[in-house]
Amino acid sequence: MNKAPIRKAVVPVAGLGTRFLPATKSMPKEMLTVVDRPVIQYVFDEARAAGIEHIVFVTGRNKAVIEDHFDIAYELEDTLRERNKRDALAILEAARPLAGQTSFTRQQAPLGLGHAVWCAREIIGREPFALLLPDVLIKADRGCLSQMMDVYAERGGNVIAVEPVPEDQTHQYGVVKIGAGGDRVYDVTGMVEKPPRGTSPSNLIITGRYLLQPEIFDLLETQEAGAGGEIQLTDAMLQLMKTQPLTALEFEGRTYDCGSKIGFLMANLAYAATHPELGAEFRATAGEYLAAL
Repeated sequence: MNKAPIRKAVVPVAGLGTRFLPATKSMPKEMLTVVDRPVIQYVFDEARAAGIEHIVFVTGRNKAVIEDHFDIAYELEDTLRERNKRDALAILEAARPLAGQTSFTRQQAPLGLGHAVWCAREIIGREPFALLLPDVLIKADRGCLSQMMDVYAERGGNVIAVEPVPEDQTHQYGVVKIGAGGDRVYDVTGMVEKPPRGTSPSNLIITGRYLLQPEIFDLLETQEAGAGGEIQLTDAMLQLMKTQPLTALEFEGRTYDCGSKIGFLMANLAYAATHPELGAEFRATAGEYLAAL
């Protein structure tokens, strides 16, 4: 099976972020801050740590600030140099991609995740690629995408990240049906989007990380609208499975759904508690606060 190197990644950032209004009225939800970095920076860093060389952001209206975030801030950086703020300058330089390592393309209508992925087709070309959903932060000793790259190097094909949830929650997610496998790596034999209670084929849900072959674009081009009247990536993946293998990795790490308020708040707690500079003080302060409630 195809094991061509994966050099590019797609990050869809065109969503409206309505669950965070009014905070997201004039600021993209992807720029909401977890401790001291916007959510999108964590996802970018995970991709870069996995060896991704080029990231394609699929944007929408009012998302220009994301492009600015990954650009040089000349006035700010000049001021930092003049004031000899070397540590602050180093933080900005470390977070910034090199010239030509990012591309931005528009999803001009909210037609679903599958359509957002299809919008990146001309930039990705006929190469396998990674897909990272920016709402999902995965806190792990080694990045989830890096773990997936190991599986891809061995198996090739298509790889998705999965994680277990309680049986009474499976109806809220896309769930995989698994076949042969072991050591947290499984063949995928089917997928169901939000199965009715009591009908789920497993308790492993699809998390927001994918490694996909370029044939997915051909399927998405003719994919009819599915659930919610949108072009669903899951529908195209089910078609892809007819001709290509799909592997699930039950990754090591913890997921934080930053598309929900509780998930976003929990992400702040988790990342603050382990922050190299703030962690000890935060844990002590938070503990005192909670004890006083």
